[in-house]
Amino acid sequence: MMASNSSMLAQPILFAHRGGRSHGADNSLETFRLALRKGIGGLESDVRLTADGVCVLAHDPTLWWKGLRHRIAKKNMTQLPSSLLSLAGLYDNLGGDFELSLDIKTASKRLSNEMEQELAAKTALAAVICASEFEQRIGKPVVSRLWLCHSNWELLASWRQRWPDVKLVNSTSLNRLKEGRERRTAQLAEAGIDALNMPHPDWTKGFVTLAHRFGVLAFGWDAHLERVIAELMNYGIDGIYGDNVDKLLSQQL
Repeated sequence: MMASNSSMLAQPILFAHRGGRSHGADNSLETFRLALRKGIGGLESDVRLTADGVCVLAHDPTLWWKGLRHRIAKKNMTQLPSSLLSLAGLYDNLGGDFELSLDIKTASKRLSNEMEQELAAKTALAAVICASEFEQRIGKPVVSRLWLCHSNWELLASWRQRWPDVKLVNSTSLNRLKEGRERRTAQLAEAGIDALNMPHPDWTKGFVTLAHRFGVLAFGWDAHLERVIAELMNYGIDGIYGDNVDKLLSQQL
């Protein structure tokens, strides 16, 4: 178990949130491409399934197109605007030489807990298959650079044996850790979950050290200001999510 405040990684992973939305449209191919050109090492997005099982990169369950609201889960890919980027499209256009963090999204909050978990698992499976197929095509690691994020750590734990090479991330917040920091971190370590991801104000240097002692990576999100990014770096954080690629890179160690 580690006892220092340095990152467990050679360098913290800098994730461009939705491609780096300060520099362009959310989750667009152009924004993702720009982030990589600037030198970012990680991309972040939300992944949803269309009615015909295509993984698309979209934060909201619905989108406006031609004056109408379209629910992604109820439409086939061909019924949605061509600007909606698929996961396969991201890989095809940009390759796989980056870390990719995907927040697993489901269709509706009205789903029962069981149905929500089933849909989340189905979405995760589709994303892993997409990454696996691309890896086979290019002959380079892709699946091991895929980080699947979800708020339900027990659901993530059920995926561990199924996909041993995929990175798993419990995305939550401090006020949801009813069992406490140490207990949750121990649970993640025991389940083989790679990282705990929380809003930047929830992290302290001591909490990062605690995570590291259990071998769990510490990720911080909503880090959009240089002083916040610098603070997280000082804590020994392992991954940072931010909208502004330039600010992220300016604090790189």
